[in-house]
Amino acid sequence: MAVFRGQYYHNLDEKGRIVFPSRLREVFKERSDKRLVVTSLDNYLLAIPYSEWSAIEEKAKKHSILKKEIRAFQRYFMSGAIDCKLDSQWRLLIPPALRERAGLQKEIVLAGMVKTIEIWNRDSFEEDLNVSRGRSEDFIDKAADLLEI
Repeated sequence: MAVFRGQYYHNLDEKGRIVFPSRLREVFKERSDKRLVVTSLDNYLLAIPYSEWSAIEEKAKKHSILKKEIRAFQRYFMSGAIDCKLDSQWRLLIPPALRERAGLQKEIVLAGMVKTIEIWNRDSFEEDLNVSRGRSEDFIDKAADLLEI
């Protein structure tokens, strides 16, 4: 199955829509589903294909909401999630509340993250990427276990 990868610099249009780049479109075409769930995480948005979101919900159902941390996570991550669909021109409308939470203005970045797509304010993305570059030694050993290169 195709995965999301790459960094794509784009602009939001005046209505708050993003045009998805052709590489990301191919993944949706392969899945034959243009539905996404978009929610906030840290200082960016996370766009999750509907099939992946369904798996997240199934796992979430297995945890007790009597646990404070579970409630906090669900309140933050799941309750703010909004069903979205790519239109016939491969645009995604980002609702105003989510644009505000992520500080999205004109310039944005779509970052393919294998199963999901992160949507960032361009300045925030570049700042976070620079911090990550400076910390690469902190996580390279963990990545080696995952990548098996």
